[in-house]
Amino acid sequence: MGTTADIDELDDLEHGLARVNDTKLHYVTAGNGPPLVLCHGWPQTWYEWREVIPALAADYTVIAPDLRGMGDSETPRAGYDKDTVATDVRELVHHLGFGDDSIALVGHDWGMPTAYAYAAQYRDEVAALCVLEAGLPGINEDGKRKLWHTRFHTVPDLPERLVAGRERLYLSWFYTEGAYDPSAISDDARDEYVRCYSQAGGLRGGFEYYRAYDDDAANNESHAEAPLEIPVLALGGAESFRELPIRDMEAVATNVEGEVLERAGHWIPEERPAYFVERLRGFFADAM
Repeated sequence: MGTTADIDELDDLEHGLARVNDTKLHYVTAGNGPPLVLCHGWPQTWYEWREVIPALAADYTVIAPDLRGMGDSETPRAGYDKDTVATDVRELVHHLGFGDDSIALVGHDWGMPTAYAYAAQYRDEVAALCVLEAGLPGINEDGKRKLWHTRFHTVPDLPERLVAGRERLYLSWFYTEGAYDPSAISDDARDEYVRCYSQAGGLRGGFEYYRAYDDDAANNESHAEAPLEIPVLALGGAESFRELPIRDMEAVATNVEGEVLERAGHWIPEERPAYFVERLRGFFADAM
């Protein structure tokens, strides 16, 4: 586990706001070099990458957005299917001046189907893809919909009403139960995540990612008809999804490298930051 970076101490990061695809996104950038885009998951924000951005920024221009409806980005009423979320991110990349570049792309949790949708829709713009700790709706459907929180979050309005005022209690359950080492998500990190999900619309924005499941499944089934040919790295935590990310990516891509990480649960960038950086560097160096 790496040391926890306090949000006020990340002085080398640049924060920005951009209106793209009719949605205002907050984002963080750091470093110089080829563009590397990091797509976070739920219940997190760009801040889940705090331990890995400084090291990656030595080789890349790192772009870490808050996805629509989460973090300090805008929470629109619609557009939570991952094809649309991916288009947000792609327009941000172009807004930042990298429209002519092939990017390296990473997606964790709901960032995984977002990153896949980006690569599937804009195939000439992604050189290599890393996904971790999630599955793809509509691909190898073998119980993903039966996860208790997937079913709960899909119910309209009810989760917001039950969780409001209890955000730290509710979210902390996931940070603890999904971890090999619960201390990897520090009190400072939990404070930051809870701050964001306690804002007006914060809970709804996160839950809308689950409510788009059927649309995502249909889109992924369509995308999978033409498998990705770019190099793909799929990682699972030994105490969490294990081989699931690998299995799903092998169903939609032809060049997949996979690994199940020991001493890791769902929160790989926070539980194994040094190894994660090393793994990404080696993979992208060979793939790009």
